[in-house]
Amino acid sequence: MAKYIGYAGTYTKGGSEGIYCFELDTEAKQLSQPKLAAKLGNPTYVTPNSDNSMLYSIEKADGKGGVAAYQINQNTGELTFVNHQLIEGPSPCHVSIDSKHEYVLTANYHSGKVHAFPVNQDGSLQEPAAEAAHTGTGPHERQEKPHTHFAGFTPEHNYIAAVDLGTDTLYTYQMQNGALTEVKTHSFAPGSGPRHIVFHPAEKYAYVMTEISNEVIALEYNPTLGEFRELQVISALPEGFTDKSQGSAIRISKDGRFLYAANRGHDSIAIFKINQYSGELSLVEWVPTEGNWPRDFAFDPSETFLIASNEETGNLVLFERDPETGRLTLLQSDVPVPYPVCVSFLHQV
Repeated sequence: MAKYIGYAGTYTKGGSEGIYCFELDTEAKQLSQPKLAAKLGNPTYVTPNSDNSMLYSIEKADGKGGVAAYQINQNTGELTFVNHQLIEGPSPCHVSIDSKHEYVLTANYHSGKVHAFPVNQDGSLQEPAAEAAHTGTGPHERQEKPHTHFAGFTPEHNYIAAVDLGTDTLYTYQMQNGALTEVKTHSFAPGSGPRHIVFHPAEKYAYVMTEISNEVIALEYNPTLGEFRELQVISALPEGFTDKSQGSAIRISKDGRFLYAANRGHDSIAIFKINQYSGELSLVEWVPTEGNWPRDFAFDPSETFLIASNEETGNLVLFERDPETGRLTLLQSDVPVPYPVCVSFLHQV
């Protein structure tokens, strides 16, 4: 029997107080009732480091925004505050840490910036050492300025990929002498509004979820040059669906066979099969998320289960995942968390 610890980051409104911790019992196929793990403002995105010793969270406090660092009790999920680094202005929307535990990266939707925070040996954070500020606009009303939505290291660790919804651009950076140096840019169709990117675990493919056009874009990735080439654009919505919907989270199974993309409005997860030879996607099915506005979802460490978070209805949803077909089966949909934004599990180490 395995039990896995997970976290839900939230908007701290409507009764939410911060980061919530829950447990997945894989034998009972059930999520526990979430408990408050850390009290802080708007921890909208959280991520553990690769050895589960630290968790890093977005934080908003006193007109400032940045990152908080917590030590993790790997037996109970309890979080102990270590330190934080806050910058004047709005808080970021995404946080990630590299596999070497050298830098925590943030993407700031409001300022259109990427920040890199050096990490000390004890997991605590230094002040940001590097910053990249995007410029430009797009044709959609929400693209009046840059809106950086994702920043993370590429799989081979040579580059940083930053996705900007406001400028329809994927930026590639290198960390050189403590500075973020732009290497390449890739432009998407105007008005598409790219949000997040995931990389294939074995092949040279990457996939971008667009928020405004609600599509998945398949890319060929060149890890030597840090550049991307477009292979396919496929809608994450059913043909004929005309109501309001926005793309949100995107995940890829660690065997590289299936890709999952969430739709806020259609309130579903689209499941795609990946062609290992071409990188292109073909639809498997859409699965309702049993709530409104699925902001995020995550696999458990075994990837036998998938947990989705519905922001507007305040519930986590547990699915069982068939690794052979990629399909999802609903198990539980009544797990309450107020205004959940992201879901993240401790890694299997």
